[in-house]
Amino acid sequence: MTSVLDDHLKIQLKGRRFETIEEIEAESQMVLDRLTKKDFPGCFQAWQRRWDRCVHSQGNYFEGDG
Repeated sequence: MTSVLDDHLKIQLKGRRFETIEEIEAESQMVLDRLTKKDFPGCFQAWQRRWDRCVHSQGNYFEGDG
């Protein structure tokens, strides 16, 4: 689940510049606070696709979601 939340944060914060760690923390918290119940089914579906890909790779290395 952590990866899913990390991905959501990455998408929301991508391309932005922050002056301090406190700014990053505050903006990250605002992004997480805006999550709704509607956001989670998609997160779980993406997470399941990732683990299915890991299982199907049988331990072979791969990159990305493609």
